[in-house]
Amino acid sequence: MFAEIKGLNEECGVFGVWGHKDAAQITYYGLHSLQHRGQEGAGIVVSDGEHLKIHKGLGLVNDVFNPDTFTKLQGNHAVGHVRYATAGGGGLANVQPLLFRSQTGSLAIAHNGNLVNANYMKRQLEAQGSIFQSTSDTEVLAHLIKRSGFYNLEDQMRNALAMLKGAYAFVVMNERQMMVALDPNGLRPLSLGRLGDAYVVASETCAFDVIGATFEREVEPGELVIIDEFGLRSTRFVNKSARAICSMEYVYFARPDSNVDEINVHTARKSLGKQLALEAPVEADVVTGVPDSSISAAIGYAEQTGIPYELGMIKNRYVGRTFIQPSQELREQGVKMKLSAVRGVVEGKRVVMIDDSIVRGTTSRRIVKMLRDAGALEVHVRISSPPIKNPCFYGIDTSTTEELIASQYSIEEMREMMGADTLAFLSTEGLMKGIGRSEQESNCGQCLACFTGQYPTEIYSDTLHPHAKV
Repeated sequence: MFAEIKGLNEECGVFGVWGHKDAAQITYYGLHSLQHRGQEGAGIVVSDGEHLKIHKGLGLVNDVFNPDTFTKLQGNHAVGHVRYATAGGGGLANVQPLLFRSQTGSLAIAHNGNLVNANYMKRQLEAQGSIFQSTSDTEVLAHLIKRSGFYNLEDQMRNALAMLKGAYAFVVMNERQMMVALDPNGLRPLSLGRLGDAYVVASETCAFDVIGATFEREVEPGELVIIDEFGLRSTRFVNKSARAICSMEYVYFARPDSNVDEINVHTARKSLGKQLALEAPVEADVVTGVPDSSISAAIGYAEQTGIPYELGMIKNRYVGRTFIQPSQELREQGVKMKLSAVRGVVEGKRVVMIDDSIVRGTTSRRIVKMLRDAGALEVHVRISSPPIKNPCFYGIDTSTTEELIASQYSIEEMREMMGADTLAFLSTEGLMKGIGRSEQESNCGQCLACFTGQYPTEIYSDTLHPHAKV
């Protein structure tokens, strides 16, 4: 993915396997396929039925694990995590899974999402004597579990989850059980699969393909899945709500080969491109997409308009992660390092440049300039999603309106700032139609908050940045 310089990042990816002799290795491959969801840290906890063992570190999956690691991670059950920090900041203490040890046993927690009432719950728990060992919102669940007053993990989880607000996909494991839970609105993706006799769970179905597992079903909003020696069973911790899965999973975050809520991501993105072409056609010579997440939409736009699709930009896959640089100026330099225009394709041509979204506008401005410098006669920018005008509080790192260019400027002002000949966005109605949700009621099964400002959950005041508006 192009997340490091785009300015839009998903928080995490979770993976779990129960009942496989090579659980740690399977989890490693699962995490590798989810690497696009987080590049700051990775970790695996295994259970041999009696003890939990952990290995985690900062960096990419390949940086954290090596062959020697797996000799120490023996067990038939495992939970893993890749992290991009949007809540709690960085540092090894916040790399997951978080592992907690007590006299009654150990507990590992992997979490994708963001708890909007985390600060409120932390204050309540600290007033009751809790001492937090990390700044991650994930740790709130562990304290609620231990303070629930119930004996078994299932009742503890049910009680704790009912107190949480926001977006969360949890995989929780003790020595003898694995628990899988999705928030009542199903804001984050989470799927169940089978690998022989073993059960697997992952943020995206592409992880199942990599390890040779078969997809069974999505975890339902408000569902608690229990996996142990007796097999898999399901219960609920809240009444079923209308699903509101994050629209950006289809637009940008998920891998094209994943199915999210049983909709293929590549197919959805291609349809978004076709819908964009219907809404914002333009006379041009070539269509090109910003690698990698915009290519599917660019193909759809080209097919709908009849304008040839060309590989007008090339991504350099061997450059280090630019988001670790300390200044915005150096992050912007990363665009030149990571992306190059193909002069032989764009020179002397009217170019339609397809991108999936605009967050802060910096990347788009530099890409337009790059295409012009390569000889493009005209650059027409088309965005396969609506303008992002509102902050996200569910695990995406856009927490203020002031950092969102579409909330500060008109489309014409944005066009002038980025130096494009024309600029157009997909409509919200076109987004839903492109994904294939238009026949459904209410929010069509998706969270549209970043486009419309209508949030599916209550937003706690201490979650807000002073400039954020809800």
